[in-house]
Amino acid sequence: MSENFAELLDRSARAAPDRPALVWEGGALTRAELELRAGGAARALRERGVRAGDRVALSLPNGWPFAAALWGALKLGATVTPLNPRLTGEERGRILGDLRPVTVIEDSVDARAPWPSAEASAPALILYTSGSTGQPKGVVLSHSALVFANRSWIGPVMDLTAADVVLAALPLSHSFGLNGALLAPLLAGAAVALLDHVTPEAALAAIARHRVSVFPGVATMFRRILDAPAFAAADLGSLRAAVSGAAPCPWELAREWRERTGVRIIRGYGSTELFRPISHLAGDPREEAEAVGRPVPGVEIAVVDDAGAPVPPGGVGELRIRTPAAMEGYLHRPEETREVLVDGWFKTGDLVILSPEGYVSVVGRKRELILRGGYSVVPGEVEAALLAHPAVAEAAVVGEPHPELGEEVAAFVTLRPGASSGPEDLIAHCRARLAAFKCPRRVRIVAELPRSATGKILKSRLS
Repeated sequence: MSENFAELLDRSARAAPDRPALVWEGGALTRAELELRAGGAARALRERGVRAGDRVALSLPNGWPFAAALWGALKLGATVTPLNPRLTGEERGRILGDLRPVTVIEDSVDARAPWPSAEASAPALILYTSGSTGQPKGVVLSHSALVFANRSWIGPVMDLTAADVVLAALPLSHSFGLNGALLAPLLAGAAVALLDHVTPEAALAAIARHRVSVFPGVATMFRRILDAPAFAAADLGSLRAAVSGAAPCPWELAREWRERTGVRIIRGYGSTELFRPISHLAGDPREEAEAVGRPVPGVEIAVVDDAGAPVPPGGVGELRIRTPAAMEGYLHRPEETREVLVDGWFKTGDLVILSPEGYVSVVGRKRELILRGGYSVVPGEVEAALLAHPAVAEAAVVGEPHPELGEEVAAFVTLRPGASSGPEDLIAHCRARLAAFKCPRRVRIVAELPRSATGKILKSRLS
């Protein structure tokens, strides 16, 4: 048995019952009102037959019904799997077939009831990976992992207080949005400004309307806001910090955002399996341009070669992480769990460089390495070179089969609004910055890159 995360939310709500918990255009709920609605959801789920240890799927958009249903299910001791309501029927079917929940919550429960939180005898969450390269995997996460992760979000990562208002523009069905934009603010006593339909104009309006102070987002959001016509007249005076996640935020974008808004993007690194073990920190103004940050307090890291031996600072190796927020394993996949969890260490598969000061820079994925004519090419290095071109907004580099070399380097880029450039210009730009074997031989300019619901680029769909 361990402490139920819902009990922490209960205590936080009761400490300041009249403070706003959720706000949105045209509405608001205090902390006491939200807890009563969570109790109403718990009662409704109990009437459906849900008991402690049961699995419950939750398919609702960003809104108070999502927050109430999640909290209510946790109160019962159920294990919750949030689903993005924008999933296709096929994507949803694969997840539900693997999860086998006792019920799927798809409608809001507008009921109020006091309801105590049960002890936690089952996992808190099962979050599914994006499944960009195959069958999505269910990541099983304990209540203790959820507690550690959210206390880290509240403290060193975002430095949240009850005076903050956090924008929930990210999908709450994803680990970044769920923790950084909902659970951590609620636990800290901060208010959450809900936004379901995300456009640059809607995000800017919500920041001004609700006096948002913290904006968790993905690089794509920040880029589109900077490029939006509405940005010039935007009121960002309440904003003290932005927080990036889901995929690394390029340093050039972070720097431009700070120059044009006066607000820092707190960059970091995480995954569904680990939450956010590495980050720049709100209370530490130091920035390492190409790094995702340093281990947050309580997290250990190692950088190793293919034999598992330590790689000295400055060398490239695989990142391994040990954290109290790590998953228990993949649902129904013991062999895949054993492949990535060894003696408490999670093998990320990410290739990184560790600086002497302890900053981590991600340079690629082991499985994404391009083997070109006997040379190893790290896609992230080529992408960084392309992003340094003033016309390039986004870049993705992949390996393509080649009859003689094994693989060839191919790049896909989107351009900034109003900018122009051609493939030959971009290839020449790379040749001035990279060794010849690393330069892309083919560059394709596209209107947009394929992405998951959380903003990650789906390289498997590039061709």
